Formats: sequence, C-alpha cells, structure tokens
Amino acid sequence: MPQLLEVRDLVTRFDTEDGVVHAVNGISFALAAGESLAIVGESGSGKSVSVLSILSLIPSPPGRIAGGEVWFNGRDLLTLSPADIRKVRGKDITMIFQDPMTSLNPVLTIGKQVTEALTNHQRIGRAQAEQKAEEMLNLVGIPDAKARLKNYPHQFSGGQRQRVGIAMALITDPSLLIADEPTTALDVTIQAQITELVASLQQQLGMAIIWITHDLGVVAGLVEKVAVMYAGFIIEMAPVRDLYSNTSHPYTLGLLESLPTLEGNVERLIPIEGSPPDLLQSPQGCPFAPRCRFVVDRCREENPPMSTIAAEHLAACWQWQVVRDEAKKADQPAAVKKTLLGEEHGHEPVPETLLEVTDLKKHFPIRQGIFRRQVGAVKAVDGVTFTIKRGETLGLVGESGCGKSTTGETILHLLEPTAGQVIFDGEDITSLKGNELRQLRRRMQMIFQDPYSSLNPRLTVRSIISEGLDIHNIGDKGERRERVSELMKLVGLNPYFAGRYPHEFSGGQRQRIGIARVLATNPSFIVADEPISALDVSIQAQVVNLLDDLKKAFGFTYLFIAHDLSMVRYISDRVAVMYLGRIVELGERDEIFEKPIHPYTQALQSAVPIPNPEREAERQRIVLEGDVPNPADPPQGCHFHPRCQYASVICSNEYPEFRNLRVDAKPHRVACHHAEQFC
Repeated sequence: MPQLLEVRDLVTRFDTEDGVVHAVNGISFALAAGESLAIVGESGSGKSVSVLSILSLIPSPPGRIAGGEVWFNGRDLLTLSPADIRKVRGKDITMIFQDPMTSLNPVLTIGKQVTEALTNHQRIGRAQAEQKAEEMLNLVGIPDAKARLKNYPHQFSGGQRQRVGIAMALITDPSLLIADEPTTALDVTIQAQITELVASLQQQLGMAIIWITHDLGVVAGLVEKVAVMYAGFIIEMAPVRDLYSNTSHPYTLGLLESLPTLEGNVERLIPIEGSPPDLLQSPQGCPFAPRCRFVVDRCREENPPMSTIAAEHLAACWQWQVVRDEAKKADQPAAVKKTLLGEEHGHEPVPETLLEVTDLKKHFPIRQGIFRRQVGAVKAVDGVTFTIKRGETLGLVGESGCGKSTTGETILHLLEPTAGQVIFDGEDITSLKGNELRQLRRRMQMIFQDPYSSLNPRLTVRSIISEGLDIHNIGDKGERRERVSELMKLVGLNPYFAGRYPHEFSGGQRQRIGIARVLATNPSFIVADEPISALDVSIQAQVVNLLDDLKKAFGFTYLFIAHDLSMVRYISDRVAVMYLGRIVELGERDEIFEKPIHPYTQALQSAVPIPNPEREAERQRIVLEGDVPNPADPPQGCHFHPRCQYASVICSNEYPEFRNLRVDAKPHRVACHHAEQFC
C-alpha cells in the first residue's frame, strides 16, 4: 500500500543545563492511509516527543530535531517553513490530547473552540462553521449539541470533554489523527466509550490513527500494528496479533506480564524491576539490559539493531528467540511466587472485625444567595455499610464521583460525617475530636492518590517519613533516623537517598516514599486511595505487590480504593462496588469476579481491556451510555436504572434493598431488583 506517513531515522534532542537529553534516537516507521498504529511504552520512553517532532511542535530551545525525515503525502514535513507546517497541523494531521481539561481553553465556549480549526483552514462563514460543529458534536455523542455549543468546558464531564476534543480534531476531516493517551485520565467505563467511538469514527471517515499509550491492554483490539518504545528507541514492531502471540523483546514481555487481567489465575503480578534509564547518558549496550532477566554479556556491550525476525515483525534484541520461547510458556516462573520481602509470611485474615461502618453518610451543602441559604446537598456518601476483618483487604471500586475517596476520608475523620457510625477496634470513633482523634490517627493512616502533590517538595525524604514519628514523639532523634532507614529498605528504596527531595525521584519511587511515611507509626488500618492510578502499568505492579507483601508480613488491614477491577483482583479478599454514594454489590473476591450479579459490576468488568487481540475481538462488551449522574440530584428509584439495560418500571420508582443472596455460603449482598436472574 502507498504510505501516508513515513518516518525515517528521527532524532530529537533537548539541550539542558545538565547536558543533552537523548529523547528520540533514530526511530523509523510507516503508516498507510486508513491504517492504525499504536506506540507503546512507559512514561519517558519518547512516545509523545516522537509525534510532537513529526508536527514540529518541539519547543526550541531547548528542543531540536537533530536528524531524520518525516514524509507525509509526498512532502518532508521537517523541511517546511513555519507557515507551511501550520497549514498541515489542524487540517491534514490533528491531535487528541491526554487531559481533556487542560487541553481546552476555560474562557472560550465549546462552539468557539470546535470551529477554530475550521475557520483557520477553510473559507467558511460563521453560520456554516457552527452547523458543522453541531454535526460533529452529534457525531461524537454529545446530547443537545446545538445548545451545548454555548457552554464552557467546566460545564462538561471528563468523558464529554474528551468527546469535544475528538470533535475538534475531526472537524477538518484529517487524513491522520494522533491520539496521545486519550483515555488515561478517564474511568474504565468512559475509556471503553471513547475507544469504541474513535474506532467507529475511523471506519466511517477512513483516516489513519496513531495511538499513544503506556497500556498494551488498551490497544489490543484497536490497531493493526504496534511499535514498542524504550529510552527513545523503537525496540519491537509487529502486526498486533503477532506481537501478542510471538512477543520477542523482554521489555514488551515485561509490559504484558505487568498487566492485571480479570482472566488471570495467578495471585501475583510480575513487575519490571528498576526504572527507565537516564536519557542524559547515551546507553552503553542495550538500554534495557540493567532491567532484563535475559541479559547476557553481549547485551551490556553492544546495542542490538532493529532486525526482521519474521514477516513484518522486527525486534532489537540479541536474545529474541529465548524471549519468544519464554513468552509461550503457560506457567509463571517459580521465582515470582516469592514476595518482595522473601517467602510467604502466612498472615491470614482472622474472624475478628477491626472496622465496622454503619449507614455512613457525608453530604455537602449547596448554598445560594446573599445569605448563603442551603438549597440542597451533594450526597457524596449516602448510607454505606460494611465491615473489614483484621488483616483483610476490602477493595472499594467504582467510577470517579461515586464517593469512594469521600468514604475513606470520612472514616479517617478527614471529613466530618453527616450521619452514621464508625467503630474501630471495638471503639466508637464517630464523634472523636482533638487529642483523642490525633492519637487515633497513629493507628489509621492513608496513602494518597497522587505521588507528586501528596509529598511536601520543601522537605527531604527523611523529614517526610519521620514526620509522624515527630508528631507522636516516637523514639529519640537517633532512633528516628534508624527507623527511616529501615522503612526505606522495606519499601525498596536506598536509605542513602534519605537526604534528597521528592522531585529527584520517579513517580513509583515517590509512591514508595508515601507508603514508608504511612508505615512509620505502625498503623493497623490503612486507606489506600487510588495509590496506583497515576503510575505506569509496570510501576503499578511493583506497588501492588509491595502492598500485598506488607500485608502478609505484618498483618495490615486495607481499604483499597480503585476504579479498575482488574488491579483490585490481585490484592483484595473481598470487593465492594460503589455507585453514586451507595454500595450496590459486596462479596468475596472470587464471587465478584467469576459471577458478578449487579449490572453495574458486570459493566465495570466488561470495560476492562483484555491484553489479547483474539479474546478482545470475541467478547461482548457492555458499554455504558452517559456519565455518573449528579449526586446532588440522583435519579428516582435505583440510581443506576437510567444506564441499565435490564431496568424495569420498579427500578425507576423504588430503590432496591441491599440484601444477601447467599444463604449457605459467605454473604454476597446486592442492591438490585432483578438480582436473582443473574445468580
């Protein structure tokens, strides 16, 4: 097929005070009209810099394109003048960006932003442009499109903002669409909506697509070929089915092994140990060698070239045949059955309740007018009841906005409960205040979602970890320093770096610092609030394994909050599914995953990508329509019924009882009028 885009030996550098950053190191690939390619790799691998280089969007200085050619429709884009490249950008090649909030201008209406590219590149009147914009919003599934052209970005949900971004990218009928991590900031249910939407639009409009992602599971059923990047190099490239079935590079294999799946029968994820290399240094030998379990002496001495190892399958690895043989083995290596802390420690949940939450509510008042009278309330948590046994992990899952994080914060008294009762270790802590509450927090801690904003940038790692020891007067100065060293070793950090600041660490290392800080006061209960959502999948596996190891070693009790059921599978003993402030299903982990009962749980599971193109193509997805309703004005009856394919008249009139459907087995509670038909 004639090539629409052909990238040849592209090299991009950034000149910094510390030296030259080797961001892109001679990559080459081609894309035909209507074809789809995924570029996959961890953060910092060079994915986004590569496509920004194609469009001459690298800021200069410090960036510069140091070599290569980018041929598009017969022209080398790198030789075009700034005026000529602007005629290509936004018209023939367009881009969907990662964060739908920051990529939209908050002070311009959606109509103004969607029509901007059209009026810049075509001679078209305002009325015609607005009509075209209305058609595009309808095409991407924005209801009442004509009226919503007058709205601003903050008046849209995250999923709707990303749909607006897609409409902006498609309004000029581009030949090539670049989607830069377009679903990373979204829930799995909204992610499923967006990926299916873009795939269907590609079929309708016949455009080529470059998907950029760190998650091989997302693109398994979306693209025709995949390029895997590491340290600025493309290290494997193949048709999508061949890449998954005949994986030939250890880094690609590591990315696949790190992925959680709902179909997996192993109890432990296999992380890629270590961190990506420092791009200030040109690698001696293969850049992946320090993290590779197949490494030989030649790997450390000589960087392997990209070589054709099968039809259309290229890999840069001296050990590709050994890797391919390993990838085809059905069983996991025995070594991964050990924990990071050594052998299994044997801490099992005991039948003793540590935490009991009864009818917990947290409502935020809505006030209006000059006298700030209350006119309503956001019912973030609206009657949640559950227990957690000592040494157990309860996974709490649901979409953004369902009340998961508010539940954890209310239990810990970071937010004052509106109603309900919280009993911790036999003591009613619902109304504790002052010094009693401070003493309690020594035993109840929280791991926060964002490893960047949750650490004080002005404090050293030693000060961050020892802060709880200082507040509660635990040990003297020498004992605290020793405790910090022990904790850093425990979470896999070198105590030598205790004097460094958070910005000197990677995202995964920062999350380990946050975990060490939590462990300092020897808590018995930990709320882990989305502790992995901001991390690459390979680093996610490391953090989840670490939390599981700590539980087995020390008997910690967790409330593990997440929106991704597949990751929860590997760490939880029981799972609670939350929707719009209430728990809709609660049961043993295997029960929830093997036979989910509530339609919402079924939809959440269905939305999780399967990192296997054949199984992804065979399964039937349940794609939820719309977003989570406004908790200030929840639907009458069952809150889920407007999005439920099984809803009946009773669902719209009466909220279902949260009842146990298991008489002779462990409890499995569901809030659904039609639950029996799914048992």
